[in-house]
Amino acid sequence: MVESVEKQWYVLHTYSGYENKVKMNLESRAQSMGMQDFIFRVVVPEEEEHEVKNGKEKIKMDKTFPGYVLVEMVMTDQAWYIVRNTPGVTGFIGSHGGGSKPTPLLPDEIERILKRLGMSSRHEDLDVAVGDTIKIVDGAFSGMEGKITELDHDKMKLKVNIDMFGRETSAELDFDQVDPVV
Repeated sequence: MVESVEKQWYVLHTYSGYENKVKMNLESRAQSMGMQDFIFRVVVPEEEEHEVKNGKEKIKMDKTFPGYVLVEMVMTDQAWYIVRNTPGVTGFIGSHGGGSKPTPLLPDEIERILKRLGMSSRHEDLDVAVGDTIKIVDGAFSGMEGKITELDHDKMKLKVNIDMFGRETSAELDFDQVDPVV
């Protein structure tokens, strides 16, 4: 059986209402079993929902796909075993049963989902630090350079100061919109 050697995104089916518990269980199992190089990000697709109750606005997180969790992983036999035997996981979507490995999401599918959640699907880790200079390769500021002021590795976003018309302007960018300046 051919094993995937690159990180790809897969969809897990879980018991409804257990999505966050599965995320916590999977992250802690990956850590305790030394699988951090095979199991990376675990995402519960949620969106902010604003509702007004008794005249007060409340913000609650609403599951975009109830009963599903996204996992970025390298599909090895051991990683596959650990993920599918995590408490609350009922199986992978795109697995045809009989011990067959699941089909990963297509790059444009995961890109669309993560963008909707305000995240990036950048596969390689961006090796930069606050204070580093980056070149913007995508978006409205494409072609410009800026200095990093903040990094958020969880959401794969960074804040950059850019010189526009002689003034310093702050911009929030996704990791996949920038390249380090060497």
